[in-house]
Amino acid sequence: MSDERKVNGNSKDKQLEESRVNDEGQNMTTNQGLKVSEDEFSLKAGERGPTLMEDFHFREKMTHFDHERIPERIVHARGFAAHGEFELYKSMEEYTKAGFLQDPSVKTPVFVRFSTVAGSRGSAETVRDARGFATKFYTEEGNYDLVGNNIPVFFIQDAMKFPDLVHALKPEPHNEIPQAASAHDTFWDFVANNQEAAHMVMWAMSDRAIPRSLRMMEGFGVHTFRFVNDQGKAHFVKFHWKPILGTHSLVWDEAQKISGKNPDFHRLDLWESIEDGDYPEYELGVQIIDEEDEFKFDFDILDPTKLWPEEDVPVKMIGKMTLNRNVDNVFAETEQVAFHPGHVVPGIDFSNDPLLQGRLFSYTDTQLSRLGGPNFHELPINKPVCPFHNNQRDGISRQTINQGQVSYHNNSIAGNTPTPAREADGGYVHYQEKVEGRKVRSRSDSFKDHFSQATLFWNSMSEPEQQHIKDAFSFELGKVKSKSVQKQVVDMFANVNLELATAFAEAIGAAPPQGMGSDVTKTSPALSQENTKKKPDTRKVGVIIGNDFNGAEIMSVLDVLKAEGIQPEIVSNKLGKVKGSDKTKLEVDHTFLTGESVLFDAIYAVGGKDEDEKFRKDAAYFINEAFSHFKPIGATHKGTKWLKENGIEKSTGVVTGKDMKKFATAFVEAISAHRHWNRKIV
Repeated sequence: MSDERKVNGNSKDKQLEESRVNDEGQNMTTNQGLKVSEDEFSLKAGERGPTLMEDFHFREKMTHFDHERIPERIVHARGFAAHGEFELYKSMEEYTKAGFLQDPSVKTPVFVRFSTVAGSRGSAETVRDARGFATKFYTEEGNYDLVGNNIPVFFIQDAMKFPDLVHALKPEPHNEIPQAASAHDTFWDFVANNQEAAHMVMWAMSDRAIPRSLRMMEGFGVHTFRFVNDQGKAHFVKFHWKPILGTHSLVWDEAQKISGKNPDFHRLDLWESIEDGDYPEYELGVQIIDEEDEFKFDFDILDPTKLWPEEDVPVKMIGKMTLNRNVDNVFAETEQVAFHPGHVVPGIDFSNDPLLQGRLFSYTDTQLSRLGGPNFHELPINKPVCPFHNNQRDGISRQTINQGQVSYHNNSIAGNTPTPAREADGGYVHYQEKVEGRKVRSRSDSFKDHFSQATLFWNSMSEPEQQHIKDAFSFELGKVKSKSVQKQVVDMFANVNLELATAFAEAIGAAPPQGMGSDVTKTSPALSQENTKKKPDTRKVGVIIGNDFNGAEIMSVLDVLKAEGIQPEIVSNKLGKVKGSDKTKLEVDHTFLTGESVLFDAIYAVGGKDEDEKFRKDAAYFINEAFSHFKPIGATHKGTKWLKENGIEKSTGVVTGKDMKKFATAFVEAISAHRHWNRKIV
C-alpha cells in the first residue's frame, strides 16, 4: 500500500521548492537584482580615502548582516530539525474527525524540531535537561502542531508559574552562570519551595534527561487534549511518540565528556542518520479515556504533573512518522519555524489543564516577538499546504498581495466573503463543554498530591536506574552552595523515597532526611528503559586497528556487523589507510586524537603487528573508558592481549574469540544489549 499512498494536500516539498534558491554558478546581484561588479572593496574617495555614503552595495550588505540574527527562543533555543511524513495505520474516525487521522492511504508531511530547554543556542547538546519534541503536521485542514517533550509531565501545574520556573532554571542573573544546567541554587530553591515539581524532577534526574540520540527518545504531548468525532462525542486523549529503535540513554560521565568532545553530538547524529538513509522512525500512540471516566483514577487526569500509567490506560499505536529529509537551511527552517499548541484542526480540542490553557496564549505572543510581527505564518516553513483566506492585512513582512477593496466582515461589496464555514463544511467548532463556577485564583484539591507518582516512577526503575538517580541528585545538589536549600530538598524527597533521600544526603554532607518515606508500592514497568526495545541498528563501533592486521578475518567480522545495521568506524594513530597482511586496505575514519570512546557505542580492539608504546596506551585509554561506561567491548587477535593486560577480558559484555563467526555473533548480541550494568568497575 505504501507505494500507492497519496501525499496529503499540496506537497510541502513542492511548496518549499518554490522558496529555494541555488546561487551556484550565478552572477552576484544586490537584493534588488542589480548585478554587482565588485564585492571586496567599499567605494572610497581615493585608494586611501574615506568610504562614501553613496556605496549602496556596501550599505545593503552590512545592514543585512547587522540584522541577521533574531531573538532566540527564551527556552528551547538550542534545537535541530528534519522533514518527514506521517502514515496512519487505521482510521480513527471512531474517536476524531481530524482529517489526517481518517485515511491510511494518505501521507501527511511533517516537520519536527528537537531541542534542549535550559541552554542558549550555543550550548552543548548532551546536558542534563528535558528535550523538546515538537511536530508540525501540514494537513489539508491547516497546520496541526503537537508541541511536546521527551518527558510526559512538567514541573508546574499552572502557567502562571512558568516565568518563575524559567527564571530559576536559567543562569543566575548576577553572573550568568551556569549555562544549560540545573545544578545551581536558584533551580533547587524553586524545587524545594514548589513541591509540585517532585515528579518532573525524578524524571530529570533519571537517564531520560541524557538521551543517547534524538532517534532513541520518546516524545509526549504532556497535556490532556480531546478527540471529538463527527457525532460530537469527545474523549480525553494523551499523545505519545515511541521510537522504533527503543529508548536509550548516555551515562552521566559520558554525557559530560561528549559536551566537550562534540557539543553538536545529537544534531550530527540525526543529520548523518538521515543522510545515510537510516531514517528515524517513531510510532504515534494515544491513550484514550471516556469523558464519563474522568474521575475514576487516583490522580487528576488534567494535572500536567501526572502521567496516565500505561498499565491502567494502554497506549494504542495509530501511525508511524519517518524523518527522511534534512533541512536545506537551519535559519530559514529550524529557527523560523513557529509552533503553537493552539494550532489545531477539527476533531482535536483542549482540556482545562491550567498549564495548557496558559500556553495557548504564550506561544503566539512569543512568535510576535521572535519573528517580528503577525505574518510569521507566511514564512515558507510555517505556511500551510492548504489555502488561507481572511480579512487580516498588512503588518511587517507581509508577503500576500490581497486583491480587492474589502477587508472586513460583514460586507456586501464582496458578497460577504470570505465566509465562515459551517461545521459540516470543515469549520472549526469548539467542543461545547458545560462550564460554571465562581471566579477564583485556586486549584482543585485533586492537584495537591505531589509525591505519589514521583514514588511510582522510583518504584518502576531498575536497580542501575535507581543508582543513576541517586548519583544525579548527589551531583546536582553537590553544586548547590546553600546548605538550607540542600536540606530542604533532602526533606522534600524523603516524601518520595527515604532510601533515595538518605543516599544523596550522605553524599552531599547534609543532615539525614526528616520524613517517613512513602507507602506507595505501585509500579509501572513501561517507565523503565530496561524494558525498552534493544536492537543493534545504527549503533557505532570504534574499530581500533593498526597495520598488518589479518584482512580476511577482520573483514568477515565487519561484514557481519554491517549486515546487522551496525556502523563500524576505523580508529588508528593516523589518518589515511591501514594495510592488512593480505593487502586489504581500510580507510581510517578517526585518529585517537580526533575520535573518542564516548562517541562510540562499542569498541572492537584488533591491533596489528607494528604498534608502538603510544599506540598501545591510546588504545588502552579507549578500551578502559568504554568499559567504565558499561559499553560492549570486543577483541580479537592482538586486541585480546590488550584486554588481558587491563584485566577485563572476562567481564560481562566483553567478547573475545578466535573463531571469527562465533565472535561476530556474540559481539552483535552484546551490542544489542547496549549497556552491561552488572559489570564490576574497578
